[in-house]
Amino acid sequence: MNAAELFVRCLENEGIQTIFGIPGEENIDVMDPLLESNIQFITTRHEQGAAFMADVCGRLTGKAGVCLATLGPGATNLVTGVADANMDRAPLVAIAGQASTTRMHKESHQYYDLVKLFEPISKYSTSILVPEIIPEIVRKAFKIAEAEKPGVSFIQFPENVAAMEVEKTPLKVQQAPAPSPPQSKLDKAAEIISSARYPMVMAGNGVIRQDACDELAAFAEKLNVPVATTFMAKGAIPFSHSHSLGTVGLQAHDYVACGFDRADVIICVGYDMIEYHPYLWHPDSDRKIVHIDTMPAEVDEHYVLEVGVVGCIKQALAAITDKATPKLEFQAQTLRTTIVDELAEHSNSDGFPMKPQKIIWDLRQVLNAADIVISDVGAHKMWMARMYQAEAPNTCIISNGFAAMGIGVPGAIAAKLTYPNRTALTVTGDAGFMMNSQEIETAMRIGTPIVILIWTDSQYGLIQWHQLRRFGRASHIDFTNPDFVKYAESFGAKGYRVESAGDLVPTLRQAIADDTVVVIDCPVDYSENMKLTEKLGNLVCPI
Repeated sequence: MNAAELFVRCLENEGIQTIFGIPGEENIDVMDPLLESNIQFITTRHEQGAAFMADVCGRLTGKAGVCLATLGPGATNLVTGVADANMDRAPLVAIAGQASTTRMHKESHQYYDLVKLFEPISKYSTSILVPEIIPEIVRKAFKIAEAEKPGVSFIQFPENVAAMEVEKTPLKVQQAPAPSPPQSKLDKAAEIISSARYPMVMAGNGVIRQDACDELAAFAEKLNVPVATTFMAKGAIPFSHSHSLGTVGLQAHDYVACGFDRADVIICVGYDMIEYHPYLWHPDSDRKIVHIDTMPAEVDEHYVLEVGVVGCIKQALAAITDKATPKLEFQAQTLRTTIVDELAEHSNSDGFPMKPQKIIWDLRQVLNAADIVISDVGAHKMWMARMYQAEAPNTCIISNGFAAMGIGVPGAIAAKLTYPNRTALTVTGDAGFMMNSQEIETAMRIGTPIVILIWTDSQYGLIQWHQLRRFGRASHIDFTNPDFVKYAESFGAKGYRVESAGDLVPTLRQAIADDTVVVIDCPVDYSENMKLTEKLGNLVCPI
């Protein structure tokens, strides 16, 4: 067999079921054996869409998503989605064809050193220079991508190497489990939590990645401790849980921040600084921090530990739950009640264009607990992160570390492919939607029904929000949109336009029942952005 055939066998050995990408001249040797493979190759309309699809697949499953491009512009088009996956801890393996090794030493058509290009945005970046090392490179790429903390591996495959003959077999797939945390650290953590007056948990995405959600809920219940989650950990504890305070992460003083203001011990579980920087929630560096994670803490002047419990998060939470002394009462009930009441404040609003709070309220009434929402990036992301309350892990996916616009449509396609029996919906702005709207054709071609809810304002709304806060005026944020209903119909999809506040719920239900790709044009009233800024600036903590 040739090297490309061996490469595909190695991918099969890793359990890969789907590859997203675009065929090109320098990856045709890989494309051909895929015809006889059980791996489904999904041809996308842009490599960025392919990378975002692999990104979201990796995040939802914990197994590396795979995207494939050709050399030069094909590979560089992967960069945004790859960087997003790496920063948001989503396992992903990116593969790119490359020029022959015989022309890498000189100026050559479409040649660029891709290994160096991908090094800053990956955990592992390498080139296949001889066919005999393919089993080792593929196994290492997946092992590194899926190891804590997960991220990206990049493989460059020169076209002349892909055509070479080779006789090798794939290597055994194996991954080391997280080690047990040291008993002395568990004892110290339990002691600190037991002696605390107002302990509080901040749960990060590591809780979801390590399947420790049940242990987190048990920890909160038995010890009577409130829990806030980062944007990326939504659903790690259901919002309906009596000890949940919802989501923290706005760079403003929100109600959840009141809990951190009061806390004397902050228990960070599966937390990455990229999710919500410590200077925002621990500005005076005066509280005790308990760090529970699979990896040691990053060095930061606002994140100096009282104790670090490094090892399996599930084991650590269970052990500390058994050993620590519970608080006599849940001391954040007033705060939780305030947060719950705020979510329903605009539930009966009939204003149009619709208030962000009302759109989210209606969306939550329609979707089931297991349905998946992919939030694109823009002003709507801040509202979704703050007010869309998830009941299960990985049901509200938010690009947070890299915060990449354009993830919504391809992300929803990936979610529906991963969980075909759930509704997959993206909440996106009109700007983010247009960045990868061409992937509607991909969804239609492969028969993947998704709902695309566009918050329409014909502006870069988040940038306007920042401009108004800082300068009191907006600068160069306006644009025009196509007729989104006709645009959807041009792909063979369905399109609806919300004309009043009462339209959204029945339109969402109809879109789900349509069982195809549906675009919903929903005008939004972003004057609420500055009202929120004013409200948070004058916020008085209820505890």
